[in-house]
Amino acid sequence: MIRHWPFTAALLWLASAGVAGVADSDDPHAHHHPAPVAAVKITTVNYKLPRVALVRDDGTKVKFPDEIDDGRPVVLNFIYTTCTAICPITSSIFQQFQEKLGAARTGVHLVSISIDPEQDTPARLRDYAQRFAAGLGWNHYTGTAEGSLALQNAFDVYRGDKMRHDPVTLVRAAPGKPWLRIDGFTTADDLLRRYRELLAAK
Repeated sequence: MIRHWPFTAALLWLASAGVAGVADSDDPHAHHHPAPVAAVKITTVNYKLPRVALVRDDGTKVKFPDEIDDGRPVVLNFIYTTCTAICPITSSIFQQFQEKLGAARTGVHLVSISIDPEQDTPARLRDYAQRFAAGLGWNHYTGTAEGSLALQNAFDVYRGDKMRHDPVTLVRAAPGKPWLRIDGFTTADDLLRRYRELLAAK
């Protein structure tokens, strides 16, 4: 299983990529524990998803997975707003991916779920989304700690606490279809290619 990207390497990636939204944090737990860099790993997985309550960044209460079963393709990740290493990278990738979609962006549902719901209120998520220029179709979600944990376990991304989460991107072409799981740091171009291949094969 892919583990944690070294914090210093993440900063170098951020600097070279010009990632937005990187700032010092008052959260003493914001930094990730260092470990070896691993290559991207691609798998196809079927997940049984729990029906949990979430709150969208606009304050709307929703049920998961109903929220993602509206027929649109879904690109999903897990983040938290005080993260200073993994999350700014994965959010920047989502930002670039959405930009590269162009006019097709409204037909894709980008989903970012907080793994720190006790701190990440809808207002904080809205601020975070603005830092990454989230457009229509990219929503951020919070809820209860129990709900977040249930989803992390369902998608096999829970690693014990927020400091130890991994970069994981999940892509689904349509409701009922399997998920393409990308462990590790992809790029927006690679994500777009894999997304288009998945749609073509559905």
